[in-house]
Amino acid sequence: MRVLHRKTLAVMVCSLLLGCATYGSTSKEVSYKSGNDTVKGILYAPDHATGKLPGLVVIHEWWGLNDWVKEQASKLADQGYVTLAVDLYRGKVATTPEEAHELSRGVTSDRANTDLEAAAEFLRAQPNVDPTRVGDIGWCMGGGWALDLALEDPRLKVAVINYGHLMVDPANIQKIHAAILGIFGGQDRGIPPEMVHEFEAAMKEAGKPIEVKIYDDAGHAFENPNNKDGYKAQDAADAWARTVSFLAANLKK
Repeated sequence: MRVLHRKTLAVMVCSLLLGCATYGSTSKEVSYKSGNDTVKGILYAPDHATGKLPGLVVIHEWWGLNDWVKEQASKLADQGYVTLAVDLYRGKVATTPEEAHELSRGVTSDRANTDLEAAAEFLRAQPNVDPTRVGDIGWCMGGGWALDLALEDPRLKVAVINYGHLMVDPANIQKIHAAILGIFGGQDRGIPPEMVHEFEAAMKEAGKPIEVKIYDDAGHAFENPNNKDGYKAQDAADAWARTVSFLAANLKK
């Protein structure tokens, strides 16, 4: 009896449950201009997909562009998106919370926003990407930057915020033109449910499209299995299914 690779099995389950087309994907390191700098990222593209495809800027946690984030970018490419895994740390990856703290402190808002806007424009310029269907997704620190890119880029079509920082200022809310999916943990002390509900209410008050899911038993970074004390496998699986469904409904159209 042939044993299926875990990722292959996950793709098959997604196809059965969500009716989504799935592909294999290939990756390559790319360079592009960000202001006066040249930055690098990893571009993933679905195999055997035809026509202009939707694109996603994939934004890492405070650890940096590590293997788990690359895996997410690859999995999303398997769903039919051209994905660009950005590297806000310019080649550095943290292995301890202390290193992650120092690296995250070294990224200014101006530089991060410039890098992310450049990433979105790089995706739009790809011959296999539909420039009108580009969004972003991020986790932890990257979830907050996913929201920030939605503030800075009025062309962004969707933003998936996985336990990233929020804001409720009406003037900023008005800048958002992307449909938002917010995924949070009810036990997250840094982003408590009250803050999430305030953001959701502000978005709805402004007539902005938003979906929110709070997992009551989960804390921060519950989707990453490397978070040994906080990983919630069932919640993570549900969050992934919601993400796939949301992106299919809002970015593949």
